[in-house]
Amino acid sequence: MPEPTGSDREGRVAHQPASTLVRQIADGVISSRELVETYLDRIERLNPDLNAIVTVDAASARRQADAADEMIRNGDRIGPLHGLPMTVKDTLETAGMRTTSGAPELAQHIPGRDAEAVARLRVAGAIVLGKSNTAMYASDAQTTNPVFGTTNNPWALDRSPGGSSGGAAAAVAAGLTGLELGSELSGSARLPAHYSGVYALRPTHGLIPTVGNIPRAPGSLLSNDMVTLAPIARAAEDLELALEALAGPVAAEAVAWQLRLPEPRATRLRDYRVGVWLDDPSCPVDRQVTDVLSGVVDALAAAGARVSPVRPVDLAAHNRLYEQLLYGAISLGGPEALFDQHCDSALTIDPDDASARAGMTRGLTQRHRHWLQADERRARVRAGWIEYFTEYDVLICPVSPVAAIEHDHHPDVMQRQVIVNGGPRPYWDQIGWTSLATAGALPAASVPVGLTAGGLPVGLQIVGPHLHDRTVCDMARQLSRLTGGYQPPPLSMNTNHHAFAAART
Repeated sequence: MPEPTGSDREGRVAHQPASTLVRQIADGVISSRELVETYLDRIERLNPDLNAIVTVDAASARRQADAADEMIRNGDRIGPLHGLPMTVKDTLETAGMRTTSGAPELAQHIPGRDAEAVARLRVAGAIVLGKSNTAMYASDAQTTNPVFGTTNNPWALDRSPGGSSGGAAAAVAAGLTGLELGSELSGSARLPAHYSGVYALRPTHGLIPTVGNIPRAPGSLLSNDMVTLAPIARAAEDLELALEALAGPVAAEAVAWQLRLPEPRATRLRDYRVGVWLDDPSCPVDRQVTDVLSGVVDALAAAGARVSPVRPVDLAAHNRLYEQLLYGAISLGGPEALFDQHCDSALTIDPDDASARAGMTRGLTQRHRHWLQADERRARVRAGWIEYFTEYDVLICPVSPVAAIEHDHHPDVMQRQVIVNGGPRPYWDQIGWTSLATAGALPAASVPVGLTAGGLPVGLQIVGPHLHDRTVCDMARQLSRLTGGYQPPPLSMNTNHHAFAAART
């Protein structure tokens, strides 16, 4: 057998899971510096077509990698992410490294300190190599902004990797980074993972501190009540690896409590009770997606899992409630003048107007009394999930009704559409299924399970009980064994990447 060429070795190394890479660094199989150079080289060659990584600090990464390798040689104690080069979403503040959230007014913002989660990554030994692109203020289901432009999907450059953590998912898929930390509200990590063929975990709300995540103004001490941070990776094992490094109380609360997540509810597929919900009239799923997901369900049943069709909530009613909560949560994000405009518009809305635009305006300007009523309804939804999870261990369902969409940057978001089974559907149907976990404060993962007939990735969503993140991660591992999990996209494996880009576009 011929010896692998340098490019062959680079490709194999670059696409390894983070959990494999940190073991190899600790065992001296590969050095942290070699890995840094691998990712820097790939960013230089592949990122111009993707625009996934928007800021790189090569000099600092090299210094940190050399120090990490020296610690290995000296036999020093190391953390769970020791020497691993990774990137973080450009909404997360990084000390001394530009953090813009894609907003022109923050284009030169250089924080003086790390976001709490970034600091935890560094304590665990990770090397923050750079920043990944985001929708401006993390506010879209695609990834484009006025500062850095548009991120392309490594499976098809004319398509979006999703948003708002689209740069993160594209970078992980293309082998430009060892691991990523994105952020999530309405599926901002799960949707890009589904579109790009990688893994993402939305942890139980509250497990990872969100201080320093910029959709709220720099320096804010609070985030909204549904935002989480979310690791994005090439293997299910990496999700739990990241969670172990990130989860836990902030310092002020650590004096009183520590986090100890329960073990998975099962360890073998035949012991899992799986509820399956693959389609709904209120948010129909394209046949190319359901064909893949149905095959996975059949494989689960054949492997011995106890699989049952379920419909735990009324999805249409749930998403009307979620819309009200969502717009209430993000209403602080815009400038005061824009909020005043929304208030003026709200006065003119016909009470019978059920359009998406009317719902947005009502939600952004609702009275606190009405938000409190919605919050009570949300509590009842969460109580319903507690009851559901007494009978089932997980729910599996779509991440989104469609595979990766073509770029659509119409300035009026309400005019955008997605095509499902040949017909138009509202743009925000893309998050119609991810809202289940968001409103329920539940852990959920997007797991790559195959390709459509057109060759685009399909993710399956696993939703688990509150605080049972390890159950979700274990089911992600089980599914990966059935389906093969992550596979590198064409761009990341093509040495003549510019020719590939021209052919695909």
